[in-house]
Amino acid sequence: QVRLVESGGALVQPGGSLRLSCAASGIIFSVDAMGWYRQAPGKERELVAGITGITSGGITNYADSVKGRFTISRDNAKNTVYLQMNSLKPDDTAVYYCNTYPPMLSGWGQGTQVTVSS
Repeated sequence: QVRLVESGGALVQPGGSLRLSCAASGIIFSVDAMGWYRQAPGKERELVAGITGITSGGITNYADSVKGRFTISRDNAKNTVYLQMNSLKPDDTAVYYCNTYPPMLSGWGQGTQVTVSS
């Protein structure tokens, strides 16, 4: 079955950086488009960044709120997708999830908590 396990979340000061990782199994990882999503308290889950699969050239896209600060990448040999987050702001505080794009209901994991606070 599908299993997506996120890691790398932490408490970080404004302006800091974090790198999130997501290990995938149960999907044809290299082909599937993948995305990083986040859900802040009291808000709906939103797509933060996406990356297409190997057959589509690994094209990336970002939410306007993170453009220029976040970078999504993937290592198809390791079935892992990453999210490099720089210049973090308090508004980036959320639980971050990875999933396919579009997301599979069975793909939602526990997520990883990112808290940006001084």
